[in-house]
Amino acid sequence: MECVDCGSAEVTGRSDRTAQGYRRFRCHACGRGFNERSTGVLNRVQYPSDIVALVVLWRLRYRLTLRDLAEMFLIRGIIFSHEAVRKWEAKLAPVLADELRCRRRGRSGTGRRHWHVDETYLKVRGRWCYLYRAIDRNGNLVDTMLSEHRDTAAAQAFFRSAKAATGITPERVTTDGHGSYPRAIRSTLGRRVAHRTSAYKNNGLEQDHRGVKGRIRCMRGFKSFASAERFCRSYDELRDFLRPCTRHNRPLPAKRRRLLHLRHVSSALAVLEAA
Repeated sequence: MECVDCGSAEVTGRSDRTAQGYRRFRCHACGRGFNERSTGVLNRVQYPSDIVALVVLWRLRYRLTLRDLAEMFLIRGIIFSHEAVRKWEAKLAPVLADELRCRRRGRSGTGRRHWHVDETYLKVRGRWCYLYRAIDRNGNLVDTMLSEHRDTAAAQAFFRSAKAATGITPERVTTDGHGSYPRAIRSTLGRRVAHRTSAYKNNGLEQDHRGVKGRIRCMRGFKSFASAERFCRSYDELRDFLRPCTRHNRPLPAKRRRLLHLRHVSSALAVLEAA
């Protein structure tokens, strides 16, 4: 154990613990006291890490409002306000999204090199914004980006982000007929990338938009662009991580599906608790 302030190894443990049961330490070099959570984002949170992680997971996964979560845990005797849920989401959602994004990087396969790109509309503070989303041929997430504009610069920024998230350059990109995509693909992904514009070949992505659209329908919109961007990215990353990877005409048995879901949920909760 090293000091969180000066980095000294002259640290000893104290006999007392915090209200949540975390060990306390004191540095003899600088005299500062700290505990096990001092280096994490949940340092000042007055609730156990497993409770906070479960609240954030349910917030991102299910169609629950902030007050719904506060009422659900109130029945179990755990009291906190809806504003606490908002603060926990702001702290932990980016950590979870970044970790799941790193795990997706470098995945190979022929299906990963065929991208389907489209944008949908979200209302932020009464104004329409554009949520750029891309999936591969197997339905797995490529990347998500919220933009205030729908132009060539936004499309270029999205392709750069998608390329950085996956670590690969696609062989083919399917989009709608918007004029910003051809130039963005040539300048960002290269001229060797095949570009096709077909409405019906993007039906899978159009149906995939229903996930995020249905999730935010009960939230009464967003009040800031930063919160909307954070939630949309975190939701899509978690949804893709919990999505069972199945092949065409090869469904998973219910027992196997439940086992995989529990494994993925446990991994996501471990990431949130360790933040």
